Amino acid sequence: MNFVGKIDREIYKCVTEDIVTDEVIITDERIAHIKERHPKDYERYCSYIPNIIAEPDYIVKTNKPNTGVLLKEIQESNERFKLVLRLKIEKDPKDYKNSVISFWKIGEDTWKKTIKNKKILYKHK
Repeated sequence: MNFVGKIDREIYKCVTEDIVTDEVIITDERIAHIKERHPKDYERYCSYIPNIIAEPDYIVKTNKPNTGVLLKEIQESNERFKLVLRLKIEKDPKDYKNSVISFWKIGEDTWKKTIKNKKILYKHK
C-alpha cells in the first residue's frame, strides 16, 4: 500500500456524501495493472497523481458505486490524464482506503469525447 495524496472531501461529495477519509493510496497490484495496461505511463507520470487527486479539472460519473473518473490537464506539458478513484465509505470494510484503481495518459480526442458524452459531476472553476 502506497500513500499518494489527499482529497478535498468537499470536491468529492459529488461522487458520494459518505466519504470516511481524505487519504488516498495505490496498491502494488494496481500499479502492476497500470504498468501492464498502459506501458510506461506509470513510470513517466506517477508524479502527477497527487496533483490530479488534489485538483481534478473534472470528475465524471462512472457505473461503479463510490467511484469517479478524474480528468486533469497538466498545463506545463500540455498532457491530459484519466484516473479512476474509488472512495471509501462508512459501509466498506475497515481496511479499505480511498484507492487509485487505474491511471493513464489520454489524447485530446478522448478528453473531448469524455467531457461531451459523460455526466460531469464536478468541474474546476
